[in-house]
Amino acid sequence: MAADLGSMECADRTEWPKTLDVAELRSRGWRPAPFREFVLKVNSRCDLSCTYCYVYEMADQSWRDQPIRMSARTIAHTAERVAEHVRTHRLSSVELILHGGEPLLAGPELLARVVTATRAAVGRSACVNTRVQTNGVRLDAAFLRLFDALDISVAVSLDGDRSAHDRHRIFANGKGSHDAVARSLRLLRESFPRLFSGLLCTIDLRNDPVRSYEALLEHGPPRIDFLLPLGNWSFPPPGRVPGSSATPYADWLIAAFDRWYSAPRKETEVRLFSEIIHLLLGGRSNSETVGLSPSSVLVIDTDGTMELSDTVKSSIPNMPANGLNVAANSFDEALFRPEAAARQLGASALAAECLSCDVRDVCGGGQFAHRYRAGHGFANPSVYCPDLLKLIRHVKSAVAADVGAQLEKLR
Repeated sequence: MAADLGSMECADRTEWPKTLDVAELRSRGWRPAPFREFVLKVNSRCDLSCTYCYVYEMADQSWRDQPIRMSARTIAHTAERVAEHVRTHRLSSVELILHGGEPLLAGPELLARVVTATRAAVGRSACVNTRVQTNGVRLDAAFLRLFDALDISVAVSLDGDRSAHDRHRIFANGKGSHDAVARSLRLLRESFPRLFSGLLCTIDLRNDPVRSYEALLEHGPPRIDFLLPLGNWSFPPPGRVPGSSATPYADWLIAAFDRWYSAPRKETEVRLFSEIIHLLLGGRSNSETVGLSPSSVLVIDTDGTMELSDTVKSSIPNMPANGLNVAANSFDEALFRPEAAARQLGASALAAECLSCDVRDVCGGGQFAHRYRAGHGFANPSVYCPDLLKLIRHVKSAVAADVGAQLEKLR
């Protein structure tokens, strides 16, 4: 049931959604969707010093107070909470994402313990699909043999060719990491291709979009995720002037889209583009980047604290903090937090400006973290609003032309 946000606003909407009245929502029949994706921060430190990192380089510096690695006790508590959530909501499958920092720094034994403990706790109740998100620097044959044995897929961060990647993804001494990542990707493709789940590429407007896309293609990824740099109205991303009608990120993405879409055969999936097309054709979104589907992601930090989204660390210090911990609290308690409800209300959680937009249901207000404005919280359009509008309309025109051409053939 979608609630009417306007009718339940408090007089003081400062820093919404913390002022959202969840009790009133529940009295009106709203029920949250269960969590299905658990991001485990198994290691809170990194071996790279990426200049755009939201964990280490932005507003929130809480990583400094986190244990370096998850303890055996926290792993056990987390596994039991996942199993409890699976049984409570009768889930048939869940996603377990090993994350950081850099998760490979946790070591093979700890990673194996996390996966085996969670699967053992869940038992036959559900399938626990597992993926590791890594910078690729330490991905070697030993890790890959472990991941093969435990059926853990691997996603790697890569920002394009050497010059594009090494612009940001550097070691502490300033040296670029591209060559190390490329070696790891070659080993992954040649030895354990079934484990390769895709590449994550953070956009830099200085990098040529087509060249970046084709550089990623050289590694044979089954999927590419293009990520908009984290930023918001108060801390705008590079090249994005809040309130400006300019569309630098749409222009970048449109160039990449046209190259991808016009290929004579499908070379790979580009998640953002595929999601937009799926939504335009009446489907539901499977990510928080676009669309109005309820968010089902929960983040567990190395000390067991729960966060509904770690990306909002790019806004202000301690924004994700909610006081919940796997040692004392169930995941259902996190489900009924105002911050969780805000991500599950669909169009009712959008800013007034978004409600009358012709691409509202496709855009979905954009990623939650991109909506923040100091003093107002997250009840705003995305700081990328003009870019999203232009990109979605461009994709819509391309798809409509294709569909029209196919229908003409049937006449």
